[in-house]
Amino acid sequence: MDRPRLEVADVLRRYGEAYRDQHAASLSTAQRRVMSAIELCRTAALGTHLEQCDHCRYERTCYDSCRNRHCPKCQSLARAQWIEDRQSELLDTEYFHVVFTLPEEIAAIAYQNKEVVYNILFRATSETLRTIAADPKHLGAEIGFFAVLHSWGQNLLLNPHS
Repeated sequence: MDRPRLEVADVLRRYGEAYRDQHAASLSTAQRRVMSAIELCRTAALGTHLEQCDHCRYERTCYDSCRNRHCPKCQSLARAQWIEDRQSELLDTEYFHVVFTLPEEIAAIAYQNKEVVYNILFRATSETLRTIAADPKHLGAEIGFFAVLHSWGQNLLLNPHS
């Protein structure tokens, strides 16, 4: 498999500092840590280890990884394994992906009142899905579902949605 020409780490190494400067007020400590971990991942800054081929004894020095759970490079194998493991758990039925996003004004309130606002979001999500599914014009059934809170968007800015 060919290495992608550009990786998330490359983008963060080039633009991360400027991004942090421009968005200093809105980035949490956790977000800064993730960015830093990805920037340093598989560089000399994290150290090295020696890999050796079992057959020919060829050796090469490799950079250590950050092992951050948000790092796309470090978690790609774990993510692939998780997906494979979940495949066996799927029921033979149709699945739908539905997203409930908070308006920007409420998202700002959620940043300071996470527990209250996210409880409201999940309650509204649950009531909406159950009401629509129970309506005979739609499905006329009692459904099962699970919801996951995502608080960051792809741009690493606050974007609460379930």
